[in-house]
Amino acid sequence: MGRTLTIELTAEQLFELRHNYRTGESHAFRQRCRMVVLKSQGLKTRDICELVEIRSQNQVNGWIKRYKEGYAGQGINVLYNAPGQGRKSTFDAVTDAERVRQVVSSERQKLANAKAILEKQMGKEFHLKTLHNFLKALVGTPN
Repeated sequence: MGRTLTIELTAEQLFELRHNYRTGESHAFRQRCRMVVLKSQGLKTRDICELVEIRSQNQVNGWIKRYKEGYAGQGINVLYNAPGQGRKSTFDAVTDAERVRQVVSSERQKLANAKAILEKQMGKEFHLKTLHNFLKALVGTPN
């Protein structure tokens, strides 16, 4: 049997983690805060996996180790995703909004035609639902 991963938190760290678990913007960040708190309470990694609904014990242990090792330098910020991680947007609201509006207004009867034109102009493929979601997001933004 391997070593058991443990973590001891100060009252200040525990308060900070619990506060961010309740108020953090990102679900992943809140989930990571919760993992560290649960581990500090002595729960086993497999039990934490069940509570936070993650299959991989390695993932839970990885975030706990990252918190333990990186806390002195970065504090709770080690639980955020590093810049550049995650899926990049297909459309950029600043640069693509006007082009998308023009093409969609010229092909307003059939969004699939607008999609084909945009794919050709932009040189990238995307799903019709992606275009639909981008248009929904544009509704609230001014021209």
